[in-house]
Amino acid sequence: MDEELLTIGAFAARARLSAKALRLYDRLGLLVPAHVDEASGYRYYRVSQVERARLVALLRQLDMPLARVAEVVDADGDEAAERLAAYWAGVETRIAGQRTLAAYLRGRLSGRSSEMYGKFVVETVDVPQQVLITETRHVLADELPTWIGASLGRLEEAARECGGVAGAPFVVYHAEVSPESDGPAEACVPVVDEAAARAWAEARGRAWQTRVRVEPARRLAYTRITKAQVAHPQILAAFEAVEAWMAERGMAYAGPCREVYFADWEASGPEDAVCDVAFPVG
Repeated sequence: MDEELLTIGAFAARARLSAKALRLYDRLGLLVPAHVDEASGYRYYRVSQVERARLVALLRQLDMPLARVAEVVDADGDEAAERLAAYWAGVETRIAGQRTLAAYLRGRLSGRSSEMYGKFVVETVDVPQQVLITETRHVLADELPTWIGASLGRLEEAARECGGVAGAPFVVYHAEVSPESDGPAEACVPVVDEAAARAWAEARGRAWQTRVRVEPARRLAYTRITKAQVAHPQILAAFEAVEAWMAERGMAYAGPCREVYFADWEASGPEDAVCDVAFPVG
């Protein structure tokens, strides 16, 4: 080879990376040495690899995971730029959510919870007995929105074979769903015909972990929220507002909390009411 080879130390200095980082990137296939001495195991790099090494280092300064770094540096031109843009859009979305969460937590820590809860109007409603087709899944918080949309879509499609949809679909949280806790959550669609629903579940529902159950008549304490408020952590404040309202009136919990989606999600704007957050009460 005519091109000059650099020792790992010299290359690290030129690329502004540590030798430890270069060894890691070698193991991951991100930056493979041009030559490894079989006897000594010493790594040697070409001068032309400096640009790739510096790009890796700069991408890491964006806290980009190594797998995403590999996707960017292995792409060409516009595709690499698009992959970087997609990653950064995700970062900005996450930071915006964290900023909102931090503001929410400041309100809680400073004792201003009552001010936050005051914007939610809490009422009760009596819901009659319902025949439900349901799908239960263990999901983490970041998986939840996609799963809710997909599962309710599947169940609403299935409801056509069960006499049709008989009420607003909803999601029941049998345990906490968060970045660390995976529920489970249960998507539910009320249907008209119980016998048809059980026949459908027997024939085709097992692949979706679907079952049919009859939910007894319930009284719900609920507050109505907009599409924008469904986002985390605004929805947490809504649930806590309902719980505070219940506590003030000495009401007991009679089941797990739920989100009732009564409006067309895709057709609704950010300020349109789309969901009731609710607790069954005794």
